[in-house]
Amino acid sequence: MAHVSDLIESDIAQYLKDHEHKSLLRFITCGSVDDGKSTLIGRLLFESKMLFEDQLAAVESDSKKFGTQGESIDFALLVDGLAAEREQGITIDVAYRFFSTDRRKFIVADTPGHEQYTRNMVTGASTADVAILMVDARKGILTQTRRHSFLVSLIGIRHIVVAINKMDLVDYSEGVFNNIVEEYQAFAAEVGIEKITFIPMSAFKGDNVTECSERMPWYRGTTLMGYLETVEVDDERVQRLPFRMAVQWVNRPNLDFRGFSGLLAGGKIHPGDKVRVLPSGKESTVARIVTMDGDLDEAVAGQSVTLTLADEIDVSRGDLLVESAQPASVAKQFETTVVWMHEESLLPGRTYLMKVGTQTVSATITDIKYQVNVNTLEHTAAKSLELNGIGICSLSLDRDIAFDPYKENQDTGNFILIDRLTNSTVGAGMINFALRRSHNITIQHVDVNKEGRGSAKHQKPCIIWLTGLSGAGKSTIANLVEQKLFAMGRHTYLLDGDNVRHGLNKDLGFTDGDRVENIRRIAEVGKLMLDAGLIVISAFISPFRSERRMARELVEEGEFVEVFVNTPLDVAEDRDVKGLYKKARRGELKNFTGVDSPYEAPENPECDLRTAGYSADECAEQVVEYLQKNGYLG
Repeated sequence: MAHVSDLIESDIAQYLKDHEHKSLLRFITCGSVDDGKSTLIGRLLFESKMLFEDQLAAVESDSKKFGTQGESIDFALLVDGLAAEREQGITIDVAYRFFSTDRRKFIVADTPGHEQYTRNMVTGASTADVAILMVDARKGILTQTRRHSFLVSLIGIRHIVVAINKMDLVDYSEGVFNNIVEEYQAFAAEVGIEKITFIPMSAFKGDNVTECSERMPWYRGTTLMGYLETVEVDDERVQRLPFRMAVQWVNRPNLDFRGFSGLLAGGKIHPGDKVRVLPSGKESTVARIVTMDGDLDEAVAGQSVTLTLADEIDVSRGDLLVESAQPASVAKQFETTVVWMHEESLLPGRTYLMKVGTQTVSATITDIKYQVNVNTLEHTAAKSLELNGIGICSLSLDRDIAFDPYKENQDTGNFILIDRLTNSTVGAGMINFALRRSHNITIQHVDVNKEGRGSAKHQKPCIIWLTGLSGAGKSTIANLVEQKLFAMGRHTYLLDGDNVRHGLNKDLGFTDGDRVENIRRIAEVGKLMLDAGLIVISAFISPFRSERRMARELVEEGEFVEVFVNTPLDVAEDRDVKGLYKKARRGELKNFTGVDSPYEAPENPECDLRTAGYSADECAEQVVEYLQKNGYLG
């Protein structure tokens, strides 16, 4: 291997000492197929002189057999180690490589570009400080570029390099470079990416990789290597965060010593600092910071140490030691972002093991709010997550845990999900925020309850949920039902889909994700009105069974009456009172139920109103008769 430093020959001890104290930068390369990711990494290894002579000879031989660069060395072969990758000319697995310069050490992950390997890409990005997004100058910003940008922002990588590669194939055009920069900046604003560095380069020719290119005099920015050697590593940022240390081991070698060992996930700690143990909330003071090489006056994020405390308090594996003045949060219900990594689908209601920090708890995905389409960034309704799927999910644990939101501290805000039977890792996730802070928000007891309010009104409170296609007659029938009940002296309230969208839900559109949120809000409002003792009449398309089931499960058994306004699509479309079907058929109205968005008919509704054979008034009378027969009207 060529010498990286003259000290290797003249003073090996000093070289090793300098090398030990170099900072370490982890970065990933990602982009579309054949954008030059592997070639770039191979070029960096070659230029940093980290190749042994036999490695160089082997890649020269392989270049003639597998290469795509004619008589030149195909640097991509230094990274594409799998035979399948070499045969197809693509990257499948995450390939990790190490190299160093006089200023810094590096670990680079070459991540796959195909959508079906999303989980591999997320795995490679999970520990990275920097992401290099490769863009082919001939093709510009592609769907894969946007997808990887979203994943990078999702993982929380704060430093992004957009490497506009293959400039040699567009005659090193400044105009091409500027157009790509402008297009990407517009997209980055939508995703929320802020720190972006654009570098025009040719990984094959070496332009602006380690040396400034004479062929692009119009570019006066940094080279890629210059950027990598000077950008702030994440450890430096994490050390400025509040102190966090998950207890990995209670160190008790004898009766006279009791310490708590773990890796600092944030901040700094000194003897005498006041700390809090979470989730118990007990406090003490750090007495000593113990290591194999003796006690320390300070420990920082990234170090593994043993802390002893001044007080004998209960601390166990899985507990989180935090700074008393800036503690972490404690909760057991969260909104999370989950990346599904298993062939068997994620199903809400199924229990998994969740490993967060050094603690393992029982976890259940209570519902999937929506799934993110990583190609279009659209939010879509989902009842399950398939392999490589990304979803925003509500998660409930069997006990409280201490955490920080992932965006604040990745180490205390990430988790993995484990199958209870096979012990396989099936998912990875990020905690966004707590859904319920049990120590701050409690259920307030009231003496006047739902039953009492209903009894005073001589009725049994319930939610009458009318569902059906647009134009089925839901609003008409709901209005007639309320009129009949009101005439009988019953206390009611009508929630109509169109009316609610003028106020409470005016911020929602008609995507599947927005429809899910629309129904969730209505279900919560209906539950509150039910508690007031009212008969609540809701008229909504509510196309998905899962959301109607969610609304039913919010209330007690017998309090939810599902009414299917069963009108065939052709009949509803013939009515088309609002002209919506015509707009949808012309493509002017997207995500319209029955045309380009599905409607899932109820399987076992309490009332099935077949409107083709009955008038609206007769249908309303059927609902009232059901209420009378089942004791809702006193």
